Amino acid sequence: MKLPLEGLTVLEFSQYMAGPYAGLRLADLGARVIKVERPILGDACRSLVTKNMKVGDDSVLFHTVNRNKESFQANLKDPDDVEVIKRLLPKVDVITHNFRPGIIERLGLDFDTVSQINPQLIYAQISGYGDSGPWKRKPGQDLLAQSMSGLTWLSGNKDDDPIPFGAAVADMVCGSNMVQAILAALLRRRKTGQGAKVDVSLMESILDFQFEGLTAYLNDDSNPSNELPTRSETASAHAYLGAPYGIYPTQNGYIALAMGSIETLSKLLGLNELADYSSNNRYYLDRDSAKSVIAKHLVTQTTEHWIAKLEAGEYWCSDVLTYNQLVETDGYKSLEMEMTITRHDEISLVTTRCPIRLNGNKIYHPKAAPILGDHTTNIKQEFNL
Repeated sequence: MKLPLEGLTVLEFSQYMAGPYAGLRLADLGARVIKVERPILGDACRSLVTKNMKVGDDSVLFHTVNRNKESFQANLKDPDDVEVIKRLLPKVDVITHNFRPGIIERLGLDFDTVSQINPQLIYAQISGYGDSGPWKRKPGQDLLAQSMSGLTWLSGNKDDDPIPFGAAVADMVCGSNMVQAILAALLRRRKTGQGAKVDVSLMESILDFQFEGLTAYLNDDSNPSNELPTRSETASAHAYLGAPYGIYPTQNGYIALAMGSIETLSKLLGLNELADYSSNNRYYLDRDSAKSVIAKHLVTQTTEHWIAKLEAGEYWCSDVLTYNQLVETDGYKSLEMEMTITRHDEISLVTTRCPIRLNGNKIYHPKAAPILGDHTTNIKQEFNL
């Protein structure tokens, strides 16, 4: 299968997650991604170990976000190595970096400099909080961006402490935004022949991720005192939605209920008391009381019992699965999300594939993340560096 970005070359200076995640998606779609890494240590993510899990000398995390890339070793503090990079620039289409403000200028690889070398280059940079303003030098890290953006006050119940997402959501959303920006700039270049500089940040990305809640907050005329969004006391899943929206315990697990008619839900559950909340917006205005009624009822039977009743009435609901339950389901298996990546030194790792399908075809790349500097010699020979 011919992939849409074949023939595109990306020079990746990014470390950790957001930038490399963008590079991963570009590589999945056919781009050649050359990862420029410092000697000895390489990308700092190589040593960012989660759950004490390593494959070879590198963290499993590094392998998941850097598969299907090449590694080129260069010391950007060495003027000779920087000159090598500059000789490579006319031969690539995109560069990405996530250096803190000011560093890329000191290295002599800022946009003004490299665009003189290659005017058609797409120059994509990620920052934590933009390159201006009082936050610009704060560390751009996922948990910190989540915490400063207000996101941590949307999960959990009313009296819970702030709760961050249990995944690097700011990094992933920011990386996705970078891919969109790069593809848009490439399309523009095809029409005009001009390169472009694109900027994305963790903070702007995670704020846009909350456009639903922030827009409600900024435009709530009934809230002149700018009262903060309030999480419900139980089964909270969305600060601006009423009952039954949330996750509830059952006799043997949990069940998730999405939006739906309270009156219909009361009939399907055989819970007459709940019908009282169907008029005068009580399902929202008294949502804590309504959710309490639902919670006390659902815990009396199993998840399977309730799902059978609700699905028969076409009410939106689902089981709440753990990883070990998820991977055993026929639904998960039918998606064929798993693939095994390998490397010439006998490294082998099971990970997830690209989620995109092209013309009905799933995209699999079996090439594991590179050894530090593994492709330096070949790249220098190929490009006469």
